Amino acid sequence: MNKQIFEAKTKEEAIAKALEELNTTEENLVIKVIEEKNTLLKKLVKIEVIKYNEITSYLKKIINTILKSMGIEANLEIKKREDKISVEIYSDNNSILIGKNGKNIQALQLILRQILNNQVGKQMNLTVDVENYREKRDKNLEFLAKKIAREVSKTKVETKLDSMNSYERRIIHSALSNNKYVYTESTGEEPNRCVVIKPKEA
Repeated sequence: MNKQIFEAKTKEEAIAKALEELNTTEENLVIKVIEEKNTLLKKLVKIEVIKYNEITSYLKKIINTILKSMGIEANLEIKKREDKISVEIYSDNNSILIGKNGKNIQALQLILRQILNNQVGKQMNLTVDVENYREKRDKNLEFLAKKIAREVSKTKVETKLDSMNSYERRIIHSALSNNKYVYTESTGEEPNRCVVIKPKEA
C-alpha cells in the first residue's frame, strides 16, 4: 500500500499540497496527521496520505488470499461511498461464507477491519456482505420484530427472542423504538445476549 508524506505549516496547507501533487480530491484520500510541531521557531504539520483505490486494491488481495485458503472461488465488488467501504462477495459457497446467522460474515468483517486499521493506522468504516445476505437478514429481523410486537400487544405477555449479536439487536430495538404498545430491552451476557419485547402499561 503506497503511503505518501506531505508537510507544511498547517494541516490545510499540507492537504492542499497533497491534492495538487496527486491531482485528486480530498474524498479520494485517507489523511492522517503523523506529526505536529508548533513552537516559537517552527510550525510544521506532517500528514500521511493513502489513496482509497490503493486501499480497495489491497483489500481485494487480502480477501482473495483468505478465500483461496478456504478453497472458495468468488467474485468481489468493492464500493466506496463517502468514507465507507462496502465489500460484496459472490460465490457458489454462500452458506460457508455466511455461516449460522451470519457469524462467518461477521468474523470475516472483523478480521478485515483489523487488518485495514493496522495498515492504514486509523479506524476504517468497512462492511462485508455475501450476495445481499445482510440486507435480507435486516428486513427479516424487522418483519420478525413487528410480527412479535403485534402478538405481545394482543396477549400482554413478553417474548424473549433468540440470542443475537449487537448489530442485530440494534435492528430490533430500532424497528420498535416508536411502537405505542411495546418496548424492548436487551438481557443476558455476550454471546448469549438477547432482546425481550415487553408490553407497555396501559
